[in-house]
Amino acid sequence: MIHKSICLLTGMLLSGLPVLIAQTLPEATLKEIRETGTIHRPLPIDYSRSLEEAGLKKKVYLSSPLSSLSDLSGWSHRGIGDIQPANRDGKGYLRLLMPTEVADWKNADHVTYGSSQAVFNVGGANWEKYNRILFRIYPDCEGSRNVHLNLYLTNDGALKVPDEYGREGSHEINLINRQWNTCYLEITEMPRDKVTQLIFGATAFGRDRTTGKEWKFDIGDIELQQIADPEIVSGWIPGKDRIVYSTSGYHPSRSKTAILNLSDKRAQRFQILDTSGKTVYEGKIETRDTDLGILSVLDFSPFTQEGEYRIQAGNIRTPFFPIGNNVWESSIWKTLNFIFCERCGYPVPEKHDYCHADILATHNGRTLAYNGGWHDAGDMSQQSLQTGDVMFALFEMANKVKGKNESLYYRLLEEAEWGLDFILKCRFGDGYRASSAGIAIWTDGMTGNEDDTPARVHNNPFDNFLLAGMEAYAASSIEKDAMQKEFLIRTAKEDFNFALEEHGKSGYGNFRIFWEHSYNTSESQYMATASWAASQLYRLTGETFYAEQAASFMEYTLACQRTEPLGDKDRIRGFFYRDKARKVITHFNHQSREQVYMQALVSLCETQPRHPSFPAWKEAISLYADYLKKITRYVQPYNMIPSGVYHIDEAKDSVSFYAQHLMPGKNATEDYVRQLKKGIQLDKEHYLKIFPVWFSFRGNTAIHLAMGKAAAICGNFLNDPELLDIAEEQLRWTVGKNPFGQSLIYGEGHHYAQQYAALPGEMVGEIPVGIQTKYNEDQPYWPQSNNATYKEVWVTSAGKWLSLLSEIQ
Repeated sequence: MIHKSICLLTGMLLSGLPVLIAQTLPEATLKEIRETGTIHRPLPIDYSRSLEEAGLKKKVYLSSPLSSLSDLSGWSHRGIGDIQPANRDGKGYLRLLMPTEVADWKNADHVTYGSSQAVFNVGGANWEKYNRILFRIYPDCEGSRNVHLNLYLTNDGALKVPDEYGREGSHEINLINRQWNTCYLEITEMPRDKVTQLIFGATAFGRDRTTGKEWKFDIGDIELQQIADPEIVSGWIPGKDRIVYSTSGYHPSRSKTAILNLSDKRAQRFQILDTSGKTVYEGKIETRDTDLGILSVLDFSPFTQEGEYRIQAGNIRTPFFPIGNNVWESSIWKTLNFIFCERCGYPVPEKHDYCHADILATHNGRTLAYNGGWHDAGDMSQQSLQTGDVMFALFEMANKVKGKNESLYYRLLEEAEWGLDFILKCRFGDGYRASSAGIAIWTDGMTGNEDDTPARVHNNPFDNFLLAGMEAYAASSIEKDAMQKEFLIRTAKEDFNFALEEHGKSGYGNFRIFWEHSYNTSESQYMATASWAASQLYRLTGETFYAEQAASFMEYTLACQRTEPLGDKDRIRGFFYRDKARKVITHFNHQSREQVYMQALVSLCETQPRHPSFPAWKEAISLYADYLKKITRYVQPYNMIPSGVYHIDEAKDSVSFYAQHLMPGKNATEDYVRQLKKGIQLDKEHYLKIFPVWFSFRGNTAIHLAMGKAAAICGNFLNDPELLDIAEEQLRWTVGKNPFGQSLIYGEGHHYAQQYAALPGEMVGEIPVGIQTKYNEDQPYWPQSNNATYKEVWVTSAGKWLSLLSEIQ
């Protein structure tokens, strides 16, 4: 659909949306934002531009019914609930029944009430001539706003499914309640030479206030299909006759490239067309022999005229996309919508009621309800540091648009203050904090029964350093509430002092809680975080004590930076080791705080420009900036920043290795080496990995966005346009300039796919943990199969998106 765009000039008021600078948003988007009460209700979901909608239009060459379902022969049931035959309009269906909660249930960390599964015995059939399973589902789930069903395949052939981590062969389907849903799963690369079972399963997550006691699903019309043009799910080459590009658009003055896999090799030129069909720019299709393979690149960077355009090459055309100074504003509203929908302890209209008042944190005889902030992801878990990260990003983005887009500014500020309230609520006032809880169910909100769940509590100096810096930044961001600002200054000082006191006792942190997202923190990152926090307090208070602390903590971090070049080709340096022993390099997988090194160094340079160590700080920034430039060139023309440099012997340091990797598997140390050798060898001992070394927990969004944030920080400080463009390339990759041509932000741009959003349900603006790799490979892998962790919606990813945008918007 082509939207007419409008320009809102200074001081105009459009139906309650005051805007103080010229901006361009589709009229339909503005209307949707207005009708949410400016994001106090969820944005409506547009399925028309989704991958699933496009997939239903693909040509079917071959179709074979799997089961008649007339008598359920071949089907069995396991778990809670039951199966039974059903009949609708003279056709047989399988009815799957499941109670939403059960009696005699034992609570524990991150548990559910069980699952109900309908199991079909396939008998070891070879399905390799098929590449899609299609079926229809009618959910009848009383009071349930968010409904889903899972599909599982098991294979006992050359490659086993599920894999050792239980990821392969698992697919969550988000459904619309009380209507027929036509669903499918493409299985192009799924092992299926000896399929033993096909399973439909529902998981009991308890009851939100409106939820009934039973879920029912009628399942039928199950077919194995062979379709034309299945989606590409691995590698760097886009699908045949597919142009992959930034579906959110491009900034006029920055680079603008797209990547093409064109079957008509006679085509030499591409065109940029305006909405009337007129060619406004023409360029040569460049064939480039890259480190990733031979790729066709369309470069229209010289074209700077704002407007809506599409790309044409041969007979292929993209949908329309904008070129303009505010192309990312739509994504800000949408990620804000996602974050709002993930609120905990708040009745989100159309999503869930007030929740989780019976998650309890107890310390020194006192108990608080650990609800507030934002749920972790597609489950209901909560991480205080994760809420802190998102809160900080919202304040950053609010400060960026302040005075330019007042409607957006005040809404970002409001959401940031919701997260701030939770951070302050979780303090016990003596250094201890409620820190996390693993929750996978809706609870009844009443204390004294079996669904009450304890939250974790500890006194970790890392937590207090990080949150002290965030509290200081929040204090500098709040203007109208003088008492809140005063309280935040006092609180930030207290928390910094708590951290210093505990640091004096235990040194480098108390990272004892395996499931918390700080568990993999390195000593160099810890010291950089303490330095950054001290700089925030110095900037806020002007007290020299904090300036001294900031400089002192940075001495350790600088001792961990690699300054000696490695390799003969690019002579890479500038990255950081985990500690001063300089044996294990700092890496991140699944989640990341890579940007903190540059946040800390630039903060020092900005607040203490006459310090004797200023030249050393600036040199460290320059070294890291050069590192980012050099490693990113290996991923041209996509320019997704690689994970980084690894040493071949790092897995031998078992303490560090198992701090970095959750549930790594029995062959992890051997697989570490196998994964390195799929990377780029730099010398006898070092490899560059495009994607991280990882095992069960996979997903790259937070990692490359955090590095993009670091690139933008460096680019702004060094006035380096190349670094700023590298930073923006991380955004473009996320919204479609990736080999799969998919936007990873649901509802933003085009060709976005369902994500694992188990309890909150599908939300506009949701962002997954991110693109993964297959087994031990080092190339992107993005199957339609929808499961945690890689496709799980994650507020951390949304926070990273906003934090990066705040540097370049």
